[in-house]
Amino acid sequence: MKNKVFWNWVRDETEPESRTLYLNGPIAEESWYEDEVTPVAFKADLLSGSGPITVWINSVGGDCVAAAQIYNMLMDYPHDVTVKIDGIAASAASVIAMAGTRVLMSPTSLLMIHNPLTVAMGDSEEMRKAIQLLDEVKESIVNAYEVRPDRALLKVN
Repeated sequence: MKNKVFWNWVRDETEPESRTLYLNGPIAEESWYEDEVTPVAFKADLLSGSGPITVWINSVGGDCVAAAQIYNMLMDYPHDVTVKIDGIAASAASVIAMAGTRVLMSPTSLLMIHNPLTVAMGDSEEMRKAIQLLDEVKESIVNAYEVRPDRALLKVN
């Protein structure tokens, strides 16, 4: 049985070398129990073709670790990656958007960035660990945005 995934590849018939990826919905929606599966499956799909890709994003975000892995895969992809935000790239999805060689947004699309959050339970030591983890996650996310000035962030009419 194939896992439900939050991405969908479409081959561009007019440009056989080009592929289009649609990231729709929550990131790693099915991976709360199989976090290692979703990024591995994504990588297999990404590397199953070659040439430039266009990534359309409409996602409220989700698992920041899975998003970081997808970001890294897209950053390492040896061809151009054009990101088009057609609805919303929020939270973890905004990190993935930063992996584009070019990032295009319509005047009606949204890019939402916020501090990472979690749910924690336990004694004061467990709470300190959770705070430290959130600080580390925030620093890693900020790194993706800081790389962005070296790349072209464009607004499309």
